[in-house]
Amino acid sequence: EVIVSLFTGIWAGAFIANGMRPGAVLRSFWEVIDKYLIQALNDSGHLSVIVFSLLIGGMVALISRNGGMAGVVQSLSRYARSPRSSQFITWLLGVAIIFDDYANTLIVGNTMRSVTDRFRISREKLAYLVDSTAAPVSAIAFITTWIGAELGYIQLGIEGLEGFDQNISPYALFISSLKYSFYPILTLGFMLLLIYSRRDFGPMYQAEFRARSTGQVSSASTGADQDQHVEDLSPVAGATLKWYNAVIPVLVVILVTIYGLIDSGMHSLYGELAAAGVPMASESWSLVWANMAQINAEAGQSFFVKLGSLIGASDSYIALLWASLSGVVTALALTVGARIMRLAAAMDPMTTFCKTMLPALIILALAWSLAITTEELHTANFLTQVLQGSLSPYAMPVLIFVLSALIAFSTGSSWSTMAILYPIAIPTTWALCQSGGLGADISMELLLNVIAVVLAASVLGDHCSPISDTTILSSLA
Repeated sequence: EVIVSLFTGIWAGAFIANGMRPGAVLRSFWEVIDKYLIQALNDSGHLSVIVFSLLIGGMVALISRNGGMAGVVQSLSRYARSPRSSQFITWLLGVAIIFDDYANTLIVGNTMRSVTDRFRISREKLAYLVDSTAAPVSAIAFITTWIGAELGYIQLGIEGLEGFDQNISPYALFISSLKYSFYPILTLGFMLLLIYSRRDFGPMYQAEFRARSTGQVSSASTGADQDQHVEDLSPVAGATLKWYNAVIPVLVVILVTIYGLIDSGMHSLYGELAAAGVPMASESWSLVWANMAQINAEAGQSFFVKLGSLIGASDSYIALLWASLSGVVTALALTVGARIMRLAAAMDPMTTFCKTMLPALIILALAWSLAITTEELHTANFLTQVLQGSLSPYAMPVLIFVLSALIAFSTGSSWSTMAILYPIAIPTTWALCQSGGLGADISMELLLNVIAVVLAASVLGDHCSPISDTTILSSLA
């Protein structure tokens, strides 16, 4: 039970911080709220994450209810002409719906079920295809309901690191770490391999043999056809299933995110150039781009080096807030303009979906609070001193991967795993690299590796855990 566990962890941290005196038990209990939680929420970056998550979640719900998502599925499902092609379309839809793992699971599972049933594909195989695309895609895509939380956790980990360039944004670190996200990427590739080779093994082989030979797509004991109370993301009555009602808002979010990253990066670099004494007639993009080499005193910087510096200097929170708001407004305009729903009715699925995100946001707020307690108790410093001299920095990615997978399996939550490990794993890894005398380049690569493996292993544990929310949603959908 993640929420109670995190609350208890903060309470224990507060009790230790208060000297572990018996009389401080009640005071530490109150401080969970009045000190740590309020301090965690009294941060513009944290509030940006919450607002972005709510806005992007509302957009996902709206483009589902106005028939846009179903239109995309309908457009692609016509290409399902065999068991292999129907599995491939299911995989493709899972990869395409990148914004939210919950919405991905519910939409793809519910809409493709009739198609896969027609071609005698077992419900077990459909559940595997749905579950194994939802979390990996949401974890590594750069605009999702996950990204805000990931950036918040990374920001907590890098704050105050000695010798670390604080001008590098969490977004730039996240993008740079994707090259080490082996598990999510290989999972998506492994699914393609299974679909292409038409090979299954173990209980999956038995389920597929049953479905193909008898036509019984679900086990008699599953109760798969029972009415389950899950979030309704089906199109409203009378909605025309137009794919562009989903694609246009998605494109708006992507384009505005790119614009926001460039614009905020240009503003930041303009300030650096002005501080360095570079004469700038105006704060124009072209002038900043032309003079970017002056920042590092390097002549002839390549396009990609300049682009990396630009993204690194950007304010990703601003870009994501602009993008999510623009996406919501675009989705509303398309929905109301096409008379699919009235404005008041269009607001309902958005607010309802926000309610379904509330548990995740509570976990997020408690995780921030727990990070404050671990910082106050100097947990990372303690671990560094204990491990220093006895553990090679090169072993950290392996150790963190195993630990992250175990926590995710035990809790069934990727978000809580990231919340627990990021604020400890990042500073500990960096400190071990510094104490081990490793150069800045090697230290940065190890740090990026640890950032990637926390995320990847949390997805691994999430997949394997029987109490995972996405496991349960895949079963229902």
